[in-house]
Amino acid sequence: MVLRVEDTDAERSEERHLDRLLDDLRWLGIDWDEGPGVGGPHGPYRQSERGALHAEAIARLREVGLAYPCFCTPEELSLSRRTQVASGRPPRYAGTCAALTAEEAKGRVAAGRAHAMRFRIPAGRVIEFEDLVHGAQRFASEDIGDFVVSRADGSAAFFLGNAVDDAAMGVTLVLRGDDHLANTPRQILLLEALGLPVPRYGHLPLVLGSSGAPLSKRDGSAGLHDLREQGYLPGAIRNYLLRLGHTCGIDAWLEADAMPAHFDLGRVSRSAAHFDEAQLRHWQREAITNAGVAELVEWLGPRLDAIADPARRAEFVSVVRGNLLFPVDAEPLVAVANGAPLQPEPAAEAAIAEAGGEFFARALGEWMANAGDFKAWTRTVGSATGRKGAALYMPLRSALTGMTHGPELAPLAELMGRDVVAAMLADAARRAGSQA
Repeated sequence: MVLRVEDTDAERSEERHLDRLLDDLRWLGIDWDEGPGVGGPHGPYRQSERGALHAEAIARLREVGLAYPCFCTPEELSLSRRTQVASGRPPRYAGTCAALTAEEAKGRVAAGRAHAMRFRIPAGRVIEFEDLVHGAQRFASEDIGDFVVSRADGSAAFFLGNAVDDAAMGVTLVLRGDDHLANTPRQILLLEALGLPVPRYGHLPLVLGSSGAPLSKRDGSAGLHDLREQGYLPGAIRNYLLRLGHTCGIDAWLEADAMPAHFDLGRVSRSAAHFDEAQLRHWQREAITNAGVAELVEWLGPRLDAIADPARRAEFVSVVRGNLLFPVDAEPLVAVANGAPLQPEPAAEAAIAEAGGEFFARALGEWMANAGDFKAWTRTVGSATGRKGAALYMPLRSALTGMTHGPELAPLAELMGRDVVAAMLADAARRAGSQA
């Protein structure tokens, strides 16, 4: 796998954005055999540093009459496209500068006219290739307008830079979004004109949002970095992506090294996939279930700062992991484990009030008498108060955590410790007594 930074568009290329993108890819578990930070025999790996190679390719095209300067302004091109669309024709370059003589072109260049370079599409050609996802493809050259191969500032445009660098780097397989499907015949023509090898192409369906539009920041869609910031684990995203627009053949959790055996281009859908946050959340739960304790401790990061002892942190994670979806979910449970003053949620407040002060006074006495033995404690409290099931455990949970749902009580109480549990029960007795 070659990772190439296509940064010839200077206005859109910033070092801080690149650094973040590379960091996010590594975090996701995507490693490259050649590229930034790794090196390799086909560098440099930034297109902005490969200008000499691109210029050489354009010079070769000019020598055989397949590239010519285009002096059309953006306003002229926009007007031409609107005119074509209004008359029911597909918008493509009208060939305005294609017929300029060499002398005319040279004169305009000498006069300082800004110009791009366009590739001259050969007439009467049918470009055919076998797409690894969409099957056999045929394009008539008459339907393809002469396209830009270098911008007015001399930098290579996508069509040329991408194709030439693929050939120079020995790329044999290109997988990309199917919004590039119509670009492929252009690049094949370029590679043939330059005498360069043509790779195999496969065009994957785009991922759409719930509205049916392609995922976009402007529509509020989350990018990889956003999902990382929200607290998704890399394994959750990997497992979801493996199944997004692709029939995996196995519903169970897969580690990264097992995924290649379950990926087949023949099972990739030809239609667009729709991003489903509920499915991603499902794999997030699976990721937490399958993660090691050390990984989860790192995932929770500074939210565990209030638990200073490393062994106690690991114990905390083991107790509460089933109740976590994102790191923020740990915050109230850390407070519970440390015996912070509670502000019970309404349902918990109601459960405490219903049980009454006498219930908690008895529970406190039995807790101290049973030396923190949770099983013996709940058995004796249930026997003494006539409560069992939810009638017994709901008020106890509410008193200890301020919530009506949460981790299993026995290991949580052990994590809290005898004195913290006693303090919570005493507080519940006072709280229920004052409401009586």
